[in-house]
Amino acid sequence: MATTTATITLASTDIADNAFSISNTATLTTADTDTGIVETTGLARKKFTNASEFILLDHGLAQGIAADVTADKSAKVYLKNMNDRGDGTKYVAVLINSIEIGRLYGGDWMFFPWSGGSGKDVEFTASDTTETTLEYMVFYE
Repeated sequence: MATTTATITLASTDIADNAFSISNTATLTTADTDTGIVETTGLARKKFTNASEFILLDHGLAQGIAADVTADKSAKVYLKNMNDRGDGTKYVAVLINSIEIGRLYGGDWMFFPWSGGSGKDVEFTASDTTETTLEYMVFYE
């Protein structure tokens, strides 16, 4: 059985009276099974230089990831803003179906489940027009 896992560790010495660390690992499996996810888009990067909304993962495409990922299948998305933090005002807004689900400032990343059904495109909008690089990968069945 193929196994793909995602691990996260959160540690801090600043936000509580005592230092703490939380770690968790998840095995990525197909919908309603214990079978591991074996498909991926591969790691890619997209550069853009405008503040317009851009569709990164478009369910409406007739080929590629969008044709393979549907609402009844399992998919996980990794996104990272590759830019420096700078003065902290530059970010990328991440949207699904044109609703903002979060912001990635320079160096920030996110990993989330994606239900790739119709109208659930993964989009992003930069906060300004300087060059921004977004790294991404989708794991899916």
